[in-house]
Amino acid sequence: MTAAAETTAEADILRRVEELLAAHPPATTAPRAFLEARFDAGLAWVHFPEGAGGLGLAPQLQRIVDQALATAGAPAPDAARNIIGMGMAAPTIAVHGTPEQRTRYLRPLFSGEEIWCQLFSEPGAGSDLAGLATRAVRDGDEWILNGQKVWTTLAHIARFGLLVARTDPELPKHLGMTYFICDMQAAGVDVRPLRQMTGDAEFNEVYLSDVRLGDDLRLGGEGDGWRVSMTTLMNERVSIGGGRAQRGSGAIAVAVQTWKATGQSDPAQSNPARRDRLMKLWVAAEVNRLTNIRAGQMRRTGIPGPEGSVAKLTFAELNQAISELCVDLMGAEGQLYADYDHPRREAVGFWAGDPRYFFLRARANSIEGGTSEVLRNILGERVLGLPGEPRVDKDLPWRDVPRS
Repeated sequence: MTAAAETTAEADILRRVEELLAAHPPATTAPRAFLEARFDAGLAWVHFPEGAGGLGLAPQLQRIVDQALATAGAPAPDAARNIIGMGMAAPTIAVHGTPEQRTRYLRPLFSGEEIWCQLFSEPGAGSDLAGLATRAVRDGDEWILNGQKVWTTLAHIARFGLLVARTDPELPKHLGMTYFICDMQAAGVDVRPLRQMTGDAEFNEVYLSDVRLGDDLRLGGEGDGWRVSMTTLMNERVSIGGGRAQRGSGAIAVAVQTWKATGQSDPAQSNPARRDRLMKLWVAAEVNRLTNIRAGQMRRTGIPGPEGSVAKLTFAELNQAISELCVDLMGAEGQLYADYDHPRREAVGFWAGDPRYFFLRARANSIEGGTSEVLRNILGERVLGLPGEPRVDKDLPWRDVPRS
């Protein structure tokens, strides 16, 4: 986009924002109604197609919408409650969905009316997603699904789920899969909590027993599940690690607050080594934030590039290092975590106000959304051009691949 075209697009977007605010004043409009009107105006995701919450513009123009609406006090989507929907389901449906699927699912997703989850990992297929065993067998205009999914974030409040299943076990494991939108209220879907060391049951395991899904819930072509899932996974890494918060916010803000609360800001009590450690982490957090901004400006519609893997990897390592500093600053008090009886959360919170919760929750950051080891392999092979690891099962039919 040329500079003149971008200026014209910015002016058009600001005009649309003004019209939205005039017709639906945030002070007197219910949040969901405002978000639905925003979607209808094409200001939900400006890089999505027209009619699907977007205007077909460059992704970097979204910040103009977000800043203008935030300044006006307009409600924003609850990304913590619908992190899967906003970060993964929406871009996957926008790229691979039919016009009917876009019309049906994107608007209530954006408004928060319908929450989404992600049914990918299985007990024997986590980092190796292509090894999944959940089966989908076609029966006329329906599919019958049987299997088990695990580590499903917020499945207990989700209306729909993104699901990949094995539809042809005779093909190599990357080829015989199909992608579905799973109705979480369908008969045979059983959601069970997984209790974490934080006391939360934010994750779940989901059992699928003769679940019938109509073929209109298939996303992408039959056997095209791996390609569609790559859109989801690359967007997942961006949504987990690619936030563009304000300077000094997020995890590093927890560390600064803990620093002050424990008296370390007092020169008489300050530990020079810990002050140096805090400053190094603050600089690393700021570098990561600026890197994410640059990556977001370069991002194109569809499947993000490797910047998503960079962002997610550094996000995990920074969170763990920052949370370790927090509990170190607290001394013996950092060991006194006893909040194990709270109700099940209905939103994802990586820090939740308590540095001790932050420390425990951050252990999952290097696993969820792709392990750090897998992300390093992706960066090594696809960015640096290093030789890939040997894969002896890549061309075998899935039924012949050894499984644990």
